[in-house]
Order: sequence, then structure tokens, then C-alpha cells
Amino acid sequence: MIGLTVLGSTGSIGVSTLDVAARHPRRFRVVALTANRDVGKLFAQCRQFQPRYAVMADAECARELARRLAQVACPTEVLSGVEGLESVAALAEVQFVMAAIVGAAGLLPTLAAVRAGKRILLANKEALVVAGQLFMQEADRNNALILPIDSEHNAIFQCMPHDYRRGFARVGVERILLTASGGPFRQLPLERLSRVTPEQACAHPNWSMGRKISVDSATMMNKGLELIEACWLFHTTPERVQVVVHPQSVIHSMVQYVDGSVLAQLGHPDMRTPIAHAMAWPERITSGVSGLDLFEVARLDFEPPDPRRFPCLSLASQAITAGGTAPALLNAANEVAVAAFLEEHIGFDAIPALIEAVLNDLTPVAADSLETLLEADREARALAEQKARKLV
Repeated sequence: MIGLTVLGSTGSIGVSTLDVAARHPRRFRVVALTANRDVGKLFAQCRQFQPRYAVMADAECARELARRLAQVACPTEVLSGVEGLESVAALAEVQFVMAAIVGAAGLLPTLAAVRAGKRILLANKEALVVAGQLFMQEADRNNALILPIDSEHNAIFQCMPHDYRRGFARVGVERILLTASGGPFRQLPLERLSRVTPEQACAHPNWSMGRKISVDSATMMNKGLELIEACWLFHTTPERVQVVVHPQSVIHSMVQYVDGSVLAQLGHPDMRTPIAHAMAWPERITSGVSGLDLFEVARLDFEPPDPRRFPCLSLASQAITAGGTAPALLNAANEVAVAAFLEEHIGFDAIPALIEAVLNDLTPVAADSLETLLEADREARALAEQKARKLV
């Protein structure tokens, strides 16, 4: 039995992970589940999977969860805070850790799993965006295996030669083709972007995702973060990664080779496919996702991203090129900007403007320690919040 910790079990990725695990009860044992504040959903998951531990980031919510579990005689032990998250990520009885906490909050527990040498099923892109160099160094030092869960990076992983870490030139890879749906505003007139509402931004045409990730898809910052993540995961530079808008979200990404070949991974837009792939790799297991009917798909369209519509993509490319703490600054400013938009304090078109203003005011430094990265994150958040208040 493979012991599994799910960091962020009440989110969409966590729920899909538990769905796959439940289909293979003789293969996976859920050891620990974690959530931020959703007591009701974590309570239901604890009753179904009977994990040894449950962790809530919020201490008051943890007390409420413990009270509810005691009422139904569920033996799950409840922990709280960052310390609790880190402890269940590094448990000796856990072999696989699903890292699905959204945002920079997932960095420390994911890093704890890396340092414990686990198989990391990486759905938290911010861990690599904020601390890519440190993260990959720790993975190598502790023999941790990182398998990407983002549908795009999982597709790239499936299309790459097994020895890609030797360098693209040595293995015949020309470039990565990173696909993007274009989100809900791909064809919206530019002058109407300022009037976009949070509900409209969260209505993704293909994927069912959380609100923050949905807004990132609408601004295409999610693709910018994925570009940064791809550079770290596949040991390459942004010049070797081309973003391709593909509205159908059937091709999840491609790899182009020097001989003219392009390998692509296709499938329904259902996160259970990449989750099942990473949970079973190098084997394959059922995921609950139906096979792709190419006759029903009928056509596949591609177009370049419009830089006027998606300025966040350029901001992300500039950040990974600048290096050091620049990606951490970018990510922190984006999280604050998206939160301000969802709370209707700023307009949709103010999101990239706010991020750019923060990046212009702060100078990146060498990302040589976790403390330096966390300080950059705090500094960028404080400045972004200050600037956001002025826009209200």
C-alpha cells in the first residue's frame, strides 16, 4: 500500500486526487488530509477515508473539526498551522504527497515533502515560481521525485525523452509548445475588459477550477507562471518555451524535436488524467475519465496569444529572465491583485497594471535562501496591498 498525503484536499485538485485514490483502494491508503478553513468538506472526507491525520491551516477551524470528528467517533487526529502541514508532508508512512495548496502558502509544506525524499505530485506551481532554484536543488539533494500535475506540464513530461535532463540539444528537443485555452475573454473586445466581473472571470469555458486559478486563466497569468515552472521542471530557458493558444483544450501541450517531429498529449480537460498518470507512473491506472472521441472533437485550432489582451504573460517572461527573487515578487503581487479583484476593489484590467507597478518599484536580489524569498514575498504583498488601496 502506498501512503498518501493530500495537501489541499478540499480544493478541486484534492477532490480529484481522492476520487482516483478511491478507485484503487488496494493500491493507495490516505494517511493525511489538509485544508485551510473548509471544515465541512474536510469532515466529510475524514469520515470517508479515515486518515490518521487531518490538518487545518486555521487553528479555530481545527478545533471545530476535532469537535465534529469526536462526535462521530472518528479516530483522525487533528493538527493545525504550518507546523502541522509540514509534519504530515514528511511522515515516514507516506510515500506520495499531492501538493495542491493554492498559492505561496503551499511552499513550506511542499518543501518539507521534498526534504523528506517523497514522490511529489506537484499541482502547486507557486512552489517552483517562488523558489525554483532552491526547490530543485533540495529535490536533487534528497532524491525526491517531482512529477507535474498541471495538465500542461504533465503532457510535456509524457512527450519528453526520459533523459531530458541531459539538455535539450543532447536529446534532440527543439522547444516546448505550452498550450493555453485563452480563457473566457479570448475574443472579448479590449475596451470591455475593464467592465469584467469576478463571476465572468471565474466562468472558464473548459475547466472547473478554483476562483483564484480561474482569474489567472482569464488574465493568462496562469500561463506565465506555467512558463516559469516549465523552465525549472525541464531545465530550460524561456526562449525554448512557446505559448500556443488552443481553445479546445484537447491538446494539453507538445514537444517539438529537431527532426521536425512534434509529440502531443491529448485528452479530455479532466484533471484526473494527469493525477492518475503521476500516481501510477511509470505504470498506468484507470482514472474515471472516458476516452477521447476524435470524431467528436472534429477540429483543433491554434493561434498566438495577443500581448495587448494578456500583458501578464509578458510580465512573467520578464520575471524569469530577470531571475533571483523577481518571480517571487511577481507571484506575490499577482495573488494580492487577484484577491482585490475578486473582492471588487479593483477592476479586471487593473490586475496586470498593479503587478507591473510592484515589479517596477522593487529590485530583485539573488534567491540564495528561503528567508530571502519569504522576505521578497512579504515585501511585494505589502506594496501591492498599499497600491491596491489607492485604486479603490
